[in-house]
Amino acid sequence: MLERILKKQNKIVIGLMSGTSVDGIDTAAIKIKYNGLDTKIKLLAFECYKYPVKLRKLILKNSNNKTAKLEEIAKLNVIIGKYFADAVLKLCKKHNLKKIDLIGSHGQTIFHLAEKEKFLNKNFSTTMQIGDPCVIAKQTGIITVGDFRIADIAVDGSGAPLVPYFDYVMFRSKIKNRALLNIGGISNITVIPRNATEGDVFAFDTGPGNIMIDYLMQKLYHRKYDHNGKIAFKGKINYKILDFMMSHKYFDKKPPKSCGREIFGENFIKEITEKYTDKISKTDLITTFTEFTALSIFRSYEKFIKDKLNIEELIISGGGVHNKYLMNALKKYFSGIKIKTIDDFNISADSKEAVCFAFLANETISGNSTNMINATGAKKKTILGKICLP
Repeated sequence: MLERILKKQNKIVIGLMSGTSVDGIDTAAIKIKYNGLDTKIKLLAFECYKYPVKLRKLILKNSNNKTAKLEEIAKLNVIIGKYFADAVLKLCKKHNLKKIDLIGSHGQTIFHLAEKEKFLNKNFSTTMQIGDPCVIAKQTGIITVGDFRIADIAVDGSGAPLVPYFDYVMFRSKIKNRALLNIGGISNITVIPRNATEGDVFAFDTGPGNIMIDYLMQKLYHRKYDHNGKIAFKGKINYKILDFMMSHKYFDKKPPKSCGREIFGENFIKEITEKYTDKISKTDLITTFTEFTALSIFRSYEKFIKDKLNIEELIISGGGVHNKYLMNALKKYFSGIKIKTIDDFNISADSKEAVCFAFLANETISGNSTNMINATGAKKKTILGKICLP
């Protein structure tokens, strides 16, 4: 079965992704030719299938150590796999896609511990993505590659970020120093010097993306997110709170590094809101947290990138692209650097990570190692993902 797919010069691959914002299943179909540095891709279709409200609440509940239940996690592992499979079938039906060769699934992260901790005399990081790829394969009848992050953990990496290899293959340039910034729930940046070899590329999570803004919008305004940054535009920055948030120890930690909801999530927000609850309006709170996202990205550039490389082009993707306040703040901070969105390269801002995991699935079956040591801190390169047969 795999032999037949490997012999094909052109494949149709579907990528599945749901991030720390837990807002739905990003589902992208791409036409892919070759593999490795020769890879060529074309986006054929993209949809985001929202989670039912009850399912989303259960995922968030079980992403918190204090409220997680083993029985519910075990059930979610199967049911999310079924929802991911449904997303594949819906995409195929809507866009009349036939003969899908492969699926690449990120799964749904419910826990990510990037910092190594000692446990039973072993020192390691760990991560957990649910939505078992075996369920997806059996439900769709399509070979599925999933659970990518744990392979990097197994060679002493942090399991994230995994996008940098995709960034390097697809966006390396002979003439420009580029950086690719993805603003999802968490923000990550990949730095690619002109004429870079793989060893020249480095990447890390800069800190929060939309995760805290979305949480506050739901709690304060009963909306899923700040549409176009409209609320943020109405408020004022509280610099006392901004300075306090920027003093977080994560921002002093040298790359490679990664983070998640465990660091910049509900507990961090509660610490801020409880400390300053009587001193700031809810509008100003949204403005300040949005500014915090932009400033944390820029400070990461100043502290860990600028002295090594002058970035000439910053390419932005992820849901943060749609927040006009956030984009304006980034343009203000990164003045003098040309800013583009990934849409300028025929990949929609929302689809990038789903496209990436379709790409990674093709690399896995081709036997290519796709973790980047300068991004995850792994001891060696390794092939990522588990191959599940239908």
